Amino acid sequence: MLYVIISEDVPDSLPLRTPARPAHLARLETLRDQGRLVLAGPLPAVDSDNPGEAGFTGSLVVAEFPSLAEAQAWADADPYVDAGVYRQVQVKPFKKVLP
Repeated sequence: MLYVIISEDVPDSLPLRTPARPAHLARLETLRDQGRLVLAGPLPAVDSDNPGEAGFTGSLVVAEFPSLAEAQAWADADPYVDAGVYRQVQVKPFKKVLP
């Protein structure tokens, strides 16, 4: 089943994100390589693809997991969690309708 992981950053998270980013991306690349990743990306703090020093307000991941518990465990193990980037992380079942 698909699950959406919606993560909200702490204020001024960019200095925390930068060093943890390679490990964060590696986990997403593993999901992609397994054919389980639908989409993933950060939420810019300003209306721009490249927000610069404004940074990001969070992240969104839609991916396939065997269960809600396994999706939650994957989200809890994110390097951004360990680095203190995220203030809150929600994991919910997701039903893709379009496209």
